[in-house]
Amino acid sequence: MSRAVLFVCLGNICRSPTAEGVFRELVNQHWPDNNLFIDSAGTTGYHAGEHADSRAISAARHRGYDLSKILSRQVRESDFEEFDLVIAMDQENHSNLVRLATQTGNDHHVEKVKLFLDYSKQEAYKEVPDPYYGGSKGFDLVIDLIEDASRGLITQLVSR
Repeated sequence: MSRAVLFVCLGNICRSPTAEGVFRELVNQHWPDNNLFIDSAGTTGYHAGEHADSRAISAARHRGYDLSKILSRQVRESDFEEFDLVIAMDQENHSNLVRLATQTGNDHHVEKVKLFLDYSKQEAYKEVPDPYYGGSKGFDLVIDLIEDASRGLITQLVSR
């Protein structure tokens, strides 16, 4: 059973902190006796130490999720040792994570890298779109997709 899950996007201020907050809340609701460690990071360090985007925090708050304590950080090589699953929000970040995992010299690290919407039941989207340059509806769509994929991931983790 996976004990640690890391969600990753580019800057760790929109999609991956939303995934961290939503997934944590849904895990606590549907799997209260879990022992998961849940975190998020970005493939870049542009926003390291910053809170999530205020629009992401607001959209999440309206849906009952708290992102206010999440601080951005960049993916570290040690994350591939510490996490059982490293989940990318989109294909570009997935490719970057596979490249980073390959550089560790451990093939098992590459196997940990997954695309988040592979756990989703919906079929319209293959990636969680970056809402940064869009309006508030983009953040709502991100939450919809993350909720769906989170439920699929929880189902898979519980059944292991």
